[in-house]
Amino acid sequence: MIGPDGEQLGIIPTEEALERAHEYGLDLVEVAPNSRPPVCRILNYGKFKYELAKKDKKAKKKQLSLQLKEMRYRPKIDKHDFLFKTKHVREFIELGNKVKVFVMFRGREMAHTEYGRKVLDRVVEELRDIAQIESSPKQEGRNMSMILGPLPEVIKKMKNEKAAKVVDKNKKEDKKDKETAEIEQN
Repeated sequence: MIGPDGEQLGIIPTEEALERAHEYGLDLVEVAPNSRPPVCRILNYGKFKYELAKKDKKAKKKQLSLQLKEMRYRPKIDKHDFLFKTKHVREFIELGNKVKVFVMFRGREMAHTEYGRKVLDRVVEELRDIAQIESSPKQEGRNMSMILGPLPEVIKKMKNEKAAKVVDKNKKEDKKDKETAEIEQN
């Protein structure tokens, strides 16, 4: 058993441990149930849960979340349409998202799937500087698809930009707090 200040109290029967926790006005929480004997601690359970939630929230904030975006092409796509759609794919990847690029075939286009493969190859060639193929092109019914993901350098750059934004935000908040303090003093 571990006391409220973190000191070890030794091996104590459950009833006595519950009584001691009650004396402190705190809860008895089992922190290591798989050890022999199980380890319990006297603490404020509500505060403990709050701190865990706070820690989880902070970890999620630092976590980089990736989404899977989609972009559809056609085998007979015009040059301008291709460039326009590829520009959007580039933006998605620069934001750190994965992109599922697929070519849709209709009717007789199914007889010439090599044109769709050429479109996907052009997309890869256009985005070679920021993207990598995560799953190679494969035919699924009337669609041929592949998944592109950002290169590690792009993800690193995005993390650095996000950290810089947080620093800027904190500076703005500090400045605002100083201005508020000055106004209150006057």
